[in-house]
Amino acid sequence: MPIISPRHARRAVRAALVLVSLASGAAGALPAQAPAARPRRDAALEAALARLAGEVRGRVGIYVRHLRSGREVAINADEVFPTASMIKVPILLTLLDQVQAGRFAWRDTLTYRDSLAYPGEHDILASFRDGATVPLNQVAMLTITTSDNTAALWLQALVGGGTAVNEWLQAHGFDSTRVNSRTPGREAARTQYGWGQTTPREMAELLVRVRERRAVSPAADEEFYRMLTHIYWTGEALSAIPPWVEAASKQGAVDRSRSEVVLVNAPSGDYVFCVITKLQEDQGYEDGNEGYVLLRKVSALLWRTFEPKHPYQPPAEATRFKP
Repeated sequence: MPIISPRHARRAVRAALVLVSLASGAAGALPAQAPAARPRRDAALEAALARLAGEVRGRVGIYVRHLRSGREVAINADEVFPTASMIKVPILLTLLDQVQAGRFAWRDTLTYRDSLAYPGEHDILASFRDGATVPLNQVAMLTITTSDNTAALWLQALVGGGTAVNEWLQAHGFDSTRVNSRTPGREAARTQYGWGQTTPREMAELLVRVRERRAVSPAADEEFYRMLTHIYWTGEALSAIPPWVEAASKQGAVDRSRSEVVLVNAPSGDYVFCVITKLQEDQGYEDGNEGYVLLRKVSALLWRTFEPKHPYQPPAEATRFKP
């Protein structure tokens, strides 16, 4: 057995540690940090998605992009649609930007007042007693995770109203996504689109920027991404994705619109999609609503398309858990 000098041993240990460090870094690196593939139209997938969109009595917008390969589908992807609760994504990004700038601390203590309660909703925050204290980061968590309207409207007011959110969006290159509710000068848009408006492409791009840690800052985006992967509302698009595969998402629903934006950390590479409807004839809130069915079918089709060899393959239409 050869004799190794202490000096050579130390060199060997250092070299091994460097290799371990590099391997760990590679394993933990974000695939999205690599240069993005140039988008290229996927005609076959587009045709399949168009057939699904045709099953909805109303207007449908769909945007899909596989980040690693660049495969892309855009169906009315630059047309303006209602956001419903998806508008909470830019509200949170504006808040995080202000926390980053030092206007707020992430764990600032806020005082809840009954006047903040959004009427007609079963919001968790609205069940708090008047005068209760709650940390800012918990209000943010409720805004995204359970889509608490009382929490979201409180944060919208805290950051400077819809005007401040719209200024953030404009400064970051989003020309169509806007807050309309409780925003001076946006009354006509609110009548047409409700709380907020966006396009499928822009809403998808918001999640891509968070995933790539270039929306606010790496630390802020990572914190936000964690929230987006702990969504309470799992019955539509998320129901067609294996529960052990991480997915960031936000959902929205009003009487004549259903919507969801999802970024899936799939084994073969991340993909993002956003589906939004408007002017739906079917206004029910049961599982069989045409918009809800579309969300489930699109998600299942995309998983089967991008992960054809994965052992988990959802049915053509995933369904909710019904004990």
